[in-house]
Amino acid sequence: MPGTSGGAGGPGAGGGADTAAEGGPGGGAPGALRRTLTFRDLVVYGLLFIAPMAPVGIFGTLQAASHGAVTTVYLVATVAMACTAFSYAQMVRVAPQAGSVYTYARVGLGEGAGFVAGWMAMLDYLLVPAVAYLFSGIALHALVPSVHPWVWTALAVAVTTLLNLWGVRTAARVGFTVLAMEIVVLAVFVVSAVVVLVAHGAPRGWAEPLTGAGGFSLRAVLAAVSVAVLSYLGFDAIASFAEEAGDPAVPGKGGRRAGGPDRVARAVLTCLAVAGVLFAVQTYLAALLMPMSAAELAARPGEQGGAFYATVDASVGRWLHDLVAASKAVGAAFAALAGQAAAGRLLFAMARDRRLPGAMSAVDTGSGVPRRALLGAALVTLVAAVWAARRDDGLDQLSSVVNVGALTAFGLLHASVIGWFWVRRAGGPPGVLRHLVVPVLGLAVVVAVVAEASAAAQAVGGAWLAAGLVVLVTQRRRRGRGRSDGVRG
Repeated sequence: MPGTSGGAGGPGAGGGADTAAEGGPGGGAPGALRRTLTFRDLVVYGLLFIAPMAPVGIFGTLQAASHGAVTTVYLVATVAMACTAFSYAQMVRVAPQAGSVYTYARVGLGEGAGFVAGWMAMLDYLLVPAVAYLFSGIALHALVPSVHPWVWTALAVAVTTLLNLWGVRTAARVGFTVLAMEIVVLAVFVVSAVVVLVAHGAPRGWAEPLTGAGGFSLRAVLAAVSVAVLSYLGFDAIASFAEEAGDPAVPGKGGRRAGGPDRVARAVLTCLAVAGVLFAVQTYLAALLMPMSAAELAARPGEQGGAFYATVDASVGRWLHDLVAASKAVGAAFAALAGQAAAGRLLFAMARDRRLPGAMSAVDTGSGVPRRALLGAALVTLVAAVWAARRDDGLDQLSSVVNVGALTAFGLLHASVIGWFWVRRAGGPPGVLRHLVVPVLGLAVVVAVVAEASAAAQAVGGAWLAAGLVVLVTQRRRRGRGRSDGVRG
């Protein structure tokens, strides 16, 4: 096992970001993350985490909730999440460091807000991969029933953790292969659906996926949007790799001085746009082919989870049903790989700033990844995923709590844009549209979605926030005592 060295940089802006572009093998200073990720790598990580066929699992729920206007739901959700993507693009140029929203809130709003943002994002980054691993375990169990879902789940955690420990570029290369496979399967579905529609026509009106059945309901669409935006959680993880975006083989191509932050910003926006198109196309075709009406589906909630698979089976054939299921099994595991990698960078950044145990700020000198932070994230994810896999209601229990953390962090991200550009007035005169209107709209979307979240999710999110505030107060008191004793905090 290669040795490790201490985390680079301190809590000041720039920390490890500037040093990482110079010296050391792979373009990184000792203890710094290596700048090796290309634009394509960043987009791959984002799309892996989101998953090109993310709507498959919640298609039936959204179809019923929107009264059949499921494609409009995803179009509106894409526009809504574009505000968040745009705020990420603004702040990654301000603070191109690992840690994502933790770093941005810290820079734009202060140390306390930064800790809260990182703490809430941690809930998302640790549990979203657990849900994805569980999806993988359930899908593989369906294909090989003799093996219990928790065994497949644990195996998926082990394989993807080893890939993450191997190195960020290796994981990205393997991830690209898996992503290509997912897109091929999606393309097969699209072509098959078009062939069926041309040959036999659509069971329902061509405009129904946009307008709904029996008249358009804005309230129903907006209610469904509050669920649909959760399909996009993951594109933000791209920002966690800000310190690793660059090309060390070509002098001057990484870091703040030569467009590294711009590369991350473009990747965030590109990933969201691509995902939005993929989601709209597949839901439109599935809604046209669906044998059951939205009203019938709403009356049978037990059939909503498998509505997409049932549609594929009935309209195209069992072979495509099995192909989509196998693709989802592999794709979910690699969505978790991207999420685990992002979680490791978040823990690394918070440990480097002494907000978490300092041991997690170590960078492996052989692979250039934060090995201890990755292992810590993997352990928490493994426990949560296996626990859920061994319970009949495990998926519902786990899914209900993963959203509030991310949405709260998104809210602090938007506030950070306003705080940095308007309150601190850094970097020249702020733009009204970019630095005020867009983040305010994004904040409004976040508040609306959190208000629509389940009571269980709100309770867990509130409890996690309360625990974070206790940790923050405790840290401040300890640092205060350290300063009074002449000890650095």
